Amino acid sequence: MDTQLKGARVLVTAGASGIGLATALAFAREGARVHVCDIDETHLSKAAGRELSHSVCDVSDPEAVAQLFATVTAKLGGLDVLVNNAGIAGPTAPCVEVKLADWERTLAVNLTGQFLCAQHAIPMLAHSRNASIVNLSSAAGRFGFPNRTPYAASKWGVIGFTKSLAMEVGPLGIRVNAICPGAVEGARIDHVFASRARLRNVHPDVVRDEALARISLGRLVTAEDIANAIVFLASPLGANISGHALPVDGDTQALF
Repeated sequence: MDTQLKGARVLVTAGASGIGLATALAFAREGARVHVCDIDETHLSKAAGRELSHSVCDVSDPEAVAQLFATVTAKLGGLDVLVNNAGIAGPTAPCVEVKLADWERTLAVNLTGQFLCAQHAIPMLAHSRNASIVNLSSAAGRFGFPNRTPYAASKWGVIGFTKSLAMEVGPLGIRVNAICPGAVEGARIDHVFASRARLRNVHPDVVRDEALARISLGRLVTAEDIANAIVFLASPLGANISGHALPVDGDTQALF
């Protein structure tokens, strides 16, 4: 299937590993020109050999985001797609034990970072003939998530931000959607399973099995599954899809 993305100018935040890197590579395979940013310089150095331009950026820092978009303008000459992928897991603890600094940091990266990037991207996207923003939310943006209140609050916020922004910038020809991944294979979900297991004093396999039991397909999704959905939404094939939060989660019925 021709996604018609050859030459498209794409920015993927936190694009040096995991879902971000899978997404950047998926766009590159379609012929897009891709810039990735990440806070992790070690991962960025690995991305350097993959024909992706790159720079360091903490998306919660307004000055760093301003510099990121100056770099994107210089490298790509414009923008057609923004993938707001940057996010952190935040603390695993009962609400009464969560430190204010951890709460604020989680929202700063997961929600404020998307807001800051969108502010800079919108004037650039307004000049594109295929303008799209894809925000990463989570299954935690659809369900309650006990002992993960900062993360869940930020991801529910992403849905509200997405739907409101889609209405606001639709007249400019800019589409805005969110992806809600379920449990994604890899080190990050393994860490989540381990953290919840420690909280409950059980083996991580117990938590993993409970998670799989709540997924109709009975399996975790992959970073590539998420990347494929993002590429479709951002391509002309998704030209009339905007304001939606798309679960890519194997039909997850509840969080664990």
